[in-house]
Amino acid sequence: MIRVIVRRTVEIAAVIVLFLIQITWFKGLEIASVSPNLLIIIVAALGVLRGSREGMIIGFIAGLLVDIYFADYIGFYALCYMFIGYVIGLFKRVFFAEDIKLPLILIMLGNALFNVAVYVFKFMLKGDLSFPYYLMNLILPEVMYTFIVSLFILPPTIKVNNLLEEYEKKGASKFG
Repeated sequence: MIRVIVRRTVEIAAVIVLFLIQITWFKGLEIASVSPNLLIIIVAALGVLRGSREGMIIGFIAGLLVDIYFADYIGFYALCYMFIGYVIGLFKRVFFAEDIKLPLILIMLGNALFNVAVYVFKFMLKGDLSFPYYLMNLILPEVMYTFIVSLFILPPTIKVNNLLEEYEKKGASKFG
């Protein structure tokens, strides 16, 4: 039980730290008014490393932070991130820790899916039908920027996950 609490604490701390970095430091590093989505990186990484359940939990927490800080109403971003964490978590079965290509591809797809969902529910339903503009000026640049940043965030995330798994296995072997 203690080991699960340690894992959850580390994961939630990572989400909070990345959220704070995203809303402070990376706002200053915007390129053409686009900044990387660090929360998609952590949600996708933990989803593919730990599975759908973990992806949903971390996605909900990450989305809730975004909802509390940015949104007019609570729930939209929590649902979006939770859904992305769940879908990406389905790929856990085909992920091998030595190969980071799959998580990188899933981060890009998750980011694109997230931005399309935001467009559909925040703009298109209000009558804004300029999807090609939104795609070329916001979605694709953010996907590429997030991809580049994920090259630096994903390897340490995998390493921390492996350390936590070793820590959990040591505790399990004492009782098994």
